[in-house]
Amino acid sequence: MRAVIQRVSSAQVDIDGQTVGKIDKGFLVLLGVGSGDGEKQAGVLASKIAGLRVFTDENDKMNLSLESVGGSVLVISNFTLYGDCSHGKRPSFFEAARPETAQPLYEYFCAELLKNGVKAVEKGVFGADMKVSLVNDGPVTLILDTDNM
Repeated sequence: MRAVIQRVSSAQVDIDGQTVGKIDKGFLVLLGVGSGDGEKQAGVLASKIAGLRVFTDENDKMNLSLESVGGSVLVISNFTLYGDCSHGKRPSFFEAARPETAQPLYEYFCAELLKNGVKAVEKGVFGADMKVSLVNDGPVTLILDTDNM
């Protein structure tokens, strides 16, 4: 699994002009599911993200987790994180999991965030054309890949 994590002061996702997910302080997570991923990868990634200490403390040091600051997470499914642009100019998505595999893992990942102490998890709609807006705080942007964890 691959995730792009952005520390945000706010984020929301809209579909056809309707807001379907919205958070204040927390993380916007773009989540890609690879063809070889399973519940193990989803659990490891959720635990890692829930525990990331990237919010600033009273000394302006990145030292606090989502739980410490009462933050939420907005999770957006994003198969394009598995886009391979190494050959030609049109990405190949061969390594991305098929929707029938990716969607249950996306849902499992969201549930695991809650089990790991995240107070609230908002979601987009799997496979939908979404408009995502955010205010990146910092900016702080991290990339995690379970193949490297």
